[in-house]
Amino acid sequence: MGLDVGSVLSKMNISSASDHTSVVSMNLFVALLCTCIVIGHLLEENRWMNESITALAIGLCTGIVILLTSGGKSSHVLVFSEDLFFIYLLPPIIFNAGFQVKKKQFFRNFMTIMLFGAIGTLISFGIISFGAINIFKKMNIGSLEIGDYLAIGAIFSATDSVCTLQVLNQDETPLLYSLVFGEGVVNDATSVVLFNAIQSFDLTHINSSIALQFVGNFLYLFIASTLLGAAAGLLSAYIIKKLYFGRHSTDREVALMILMAYLSYMLAELFYLSGILTVFFCGIVMSHYTWHNVTESSRITTKHAFATLSFVAEIFIFLYVGMDALDIEKWRFVSDSPGTSVGVSSILLGLILIGRAAFVFPLSFLSNLTKKSPYDKIELKQQVTIWWAGLMRGAVSMALAYNQFTRSGHTQLRGNAIMITSTITVVLFSTGVRHFSVLVVVWVLWDVCMVRRTGP
Repeated sequence: MGLDVGSVLSKMNISSASDHTSVVSMNLFVALLCTCIVIGHLLEENRWMNESITALAIGLCTGIVILLTSGGKSSHVLVFSEDLFFIYLLPPIIFNAGFQVKKKQFFRNFMTIMLFGAIGTLISFGIISFGAINIFKKMNIGSLEIGDYLAIGAIFSATDSVCTLQVLNQDETPLLYSLVFGEGVVNDATSVVLFNAIQSFDLTHINSSIALQFVGNFLYLFIASTLLGAAAGLLSAYIIKKLYFGRHSTDREVALMILMAYLSYMLAELFYLSGILTVFFCGIVMSHYTWHNVTESSRITTKHAFATLSFVAEIFIFLYVGMDALDIEKWRFVSDSPGTSVGVSSILLGLILIGRAAFVFPLSFLSNLTKKSPYDKIELKQQVTIWWAGLMRGAVSMALAYNQFTRSGHTQLRGNAIMITSTITVVLFSTGVRHFSVLVVVWVLWDVCMVRRTGP
């Protein structure tokens, strides 16, 4: 058997060309990240713009340029991967959220946050799923199964707190910030847990037994993930306290904290738990126990290291979402019926509005019944702000939609393509248009959103 040298050389050339293309793509993407950071810094004092909106706009512009230069064949330089999002980009964002949180304010409003983040998300999930089943079945959007409709409920129940929190100020609006921030993290975790539970069950024949198993599985994932995160945080504190007693090393302390935080997330994924909840509570516990067992230089380093990793990951996500919004492959499926795609997007936006209103106002009323101090109660104007601020949808919704309706970032079914393009439309509209509308709402209600006395 002879060796086909020509074939081998041809494959080597193809591989070399592919590697070169990847290097060019990475160089362009890193350059765009740097551009986003520089422009974001220049617009730092402008409350109408932030890094997320800047990255989204640059991503859209870059996508248009690539689309034109490639003759309409491509609009992005990297292939979207939900694994990239959930394994590498989301953990530092969620961990830093827990690590930097003002714990006193967070735990003071813990029950309200859990009401909004867990119970509220379930209510929103039910309304969006019910609406999708009853409305989309009457529209010509392709064949979707019951699992797809329930997945739609989970996908569009996931809020994007990143943009919202950049509008609010933690020092000026402590109660409002704490509620929106806490609800956002718990909401994302609940949505992902719901989504995973939907995918793990055969929902073609739903009965009371399957419904009970579904609820039981959800509660198990929620509680077990929280306990695992707390345990990982306590273990890191114990190891650092015992291992480095008497002689500290900043490099090793920082490395151990980063690796233990990431290990908690991966362990949760390994045991099919919620990595988001796990790494969030790991961050809270680490900031309270581990952080006080390291040197002053380690404290400063970890604080800035975690914030930097989170910041870059957020910019990366919004930059890619902007470029992927113009993916020609997915839009080609809906080019013959743009009205259907617009209709689906509009219905989803309406369901999101209704679903959020259905829990914010009733649960705020219940929360206020448990508050003795008037300063801890959520006033009507604040309820409106919380309702409107949580209408944004972002990267979590995008990642879940890709997971449900594509295979390796591609889809050949019209119904799936419509759901992907509708998700992109909802994300762009809510992130862009509603970002500015949230600013208007906060500005109009500024007399309420200024620093409030939180009581003794």
